[in-house]
Amino acid sequence: MSTYELSGKVVLLTGGDRGIGLATARTLSARRARVVIVGHNPDAVEAARAQLDSESVLGIVADVTDRSAMESAAAATVERFGAIDVVVANAGIASRVATFQAMSSENLERVLDVDLMGVCRTVKAALPEILRTRGHVTVVSSVYAFVNGVGNIPYAMAKAAIEQFGRALRVELAPHGASAGVAYLGFIDTDMLHRALDTDPLATQMLALFPAPLRKRVPPEDAARAIADGIEGRRASVVLPRRWSAVSSLRGLLNPLSDSYLQRHTQVGGLVRQLDLRSGEEQPTTS
Repeated sequence: MSTYELSGKVVLLTGGDRGIGLATARTLSARRARVVIVGHNPDAVEAARAQLDSESVLGIVADVTDRSAMESAAAATVERFGAIDVVVANAGIASRVATFQAMSSENLERVLDVDLMGVCRTVKAALPEILRTRGHVTVVSSVYAFVNGVGNIPYAMAKAAIEQFGRALRVELAPHGASAGVAYLGFIDTDMLHRALDTDPLATQMLALFPAPLRKRVPPEDAARAIADGIEGRRASVVLPRRWSAVSSLRGLLNPLSDSYLQRHTQVGGLVRQLDLRSGEEQPTTS
């Protein structure tokens, strides 16, 4: 497939006011795309728009948990720029690690509502334009789509579902001349990662269960370039760090082995019992 030139394209980007999203907005803007930054915090959205300081950048305050708000965001984008060529459904949150039994129902539902249904609402709102312009959709998943999500079940559930969404959507868009792709991101060095992992000793111990090469953190700018390159190539998938590609490719063999290993591992059992004790404790979400 020929290169999909980003110059002049209109990109609707959720979670674009910080972290991976803001880095992606910068990268897309540098490639001369017209970028619409969508975020739920008015101050953060305005600060992000001001950083880019371009007439080709628009900031919109909208919450991905609100279907009407996302429909309005898509309409405002078309009103300003005349089209939507690309959607990057990036907005997401994480919750404090806990077992399923210890996790509050409110946190479980909140993570799924933002990380999964928020992606669906974003794409649904923009899809008529994507079909009209024969554009491209990128849904941001995670390596948690294909590794065991112990201690982080709702996040892993959402990211696995996003993978299936993106794969099926790609097939459904193909007859219309449009495309979709899934971005599988590992541990990206963002504030969300620091708040979710580095400030929590149990989360740090859980992270240490991953082989050292897979724990490598990469800057948001690397993720942004990978996402932009994936759009320009209309790629079905982008994996970063790239070493995770082998894990994804071999998941049919590796997952049963890793699941069995985790079940038998004494340290994992001890961590799970400590996570069980988080029932009733405050369980903040981070974005």
